[in-house]
Amino acid sequence: MSKVWKFYIDGEFCEAEGGATFDSVDPSTGEVWAKFPAASAGDVDKAVEAAHRAFENPEWANMLPTQRGKLLFRLAELVAEQAGEIAELETRDTGKVIRETKGVTGYVAEFFRYFGGLADKIEGSVLPIDKPDMMVYTTREPLGVVAAVVPWNSQMFLTAVKAGPALAAGNTVVVKASEDGPSPVLKFAELVDKAGFPKGVFNVITGLGDPCGKRLTSHPLVQRVAFTGGPETARHVVRNTAENFAVTSLELGGKSPFMVFQDANLESAANASIAGIFGATGQSCVAGSRLMVHKSVHNEFVDRLVARAPSIKIGAPLDMATEMGPLATVGQKQRIEKVVAD
Repeated sequence: MSKVWKFYIDGEFCEAEGGATFDSVDPSTGEVWAKFPAASAGDVDKAVEAAHRAFENPEWANMLPTQRGKLLFRLAELVAEQAGEIAELETRDTGKVIRETKGVTGYVAEFFRYFGGLADKIEGSVLPIDKPDMMVYTTREPLGVVAAVVPWNSQMFLTAVKAGPALAAGNTVVVKASEDGPSPVLKFAELVDKAGFPKGVFNVITGLGDPCGKRLTSHPLVQRVAFTGGPETARHVVRNTAENFAVTSLELGGKSPFMVFQDANLESAANASIAGIFGATGQSCVAGSRLMVHKSVHNEFVDRLVARAPSIKIGAPLDMATEMGPLATVGQKQRIEKVVAD
């Protein structure tokens, strides 16, 4: 039987308007294992308005920075305690191998510890001025509602990267989890709730880019959008945020170079290169997708690389011995098959 997940809005777990849902398919089996609520524009409004109310509510607005830090420390503890379950959910949802998801989830706890320590260290400055009876200074103030749009290939990690600093600074957050594999972020919402954050400070919605992502990035109450994804979607995001002059940060895909010089340990370099391109089954915006090898060691390096590649252990993603699992979605598989065929 499929597990049924719910949004996390205003401190409550709730269904979408009209009960709309979509399925999540376990990439390793091809079977539906979970159902998620599909957000309408009205659901997005509900989440953003809850975050806006929480931002203005004295319970959060007047909370001392040290107390915000304590909440983040508590959240880090809970993430560390539940790291195994979070990792398994991400593996089940996306096919990313468990040895990778467990490693990344460990970093998530450390991120929240770091930002918890940063909460009471957000400083302004005093500026020199040629008037003895006047002082000029600056302070840093929270913006308001921050929208975090995260992709499927590292949802929990990127949620931490975006939500951690936003919460430390006193903002409120609405996360739009990817429709492909959102379960770890919704599990994380349970931990936010358990940590004791005020209602509405942190919210999670799931759904398709249109209407869910479109409405979130164009909502007039959203003051900042932090987006990770592809260039095509990013263009839509920028057009949406421009309507309200919302601050926008974009992390897009890249073609990361892997450089091997003539004095390199070629065995170590070959292993690192394999990890860089085959990790996450190659589905990573930081994959080492370009090899630049000094001509004096080119042939030997390529020989080592070719010899190592067939030994990559392909198998069930929940097996700790597996080094490469399935592609995340049927769409991904079809795109890659087309590239190979062409």
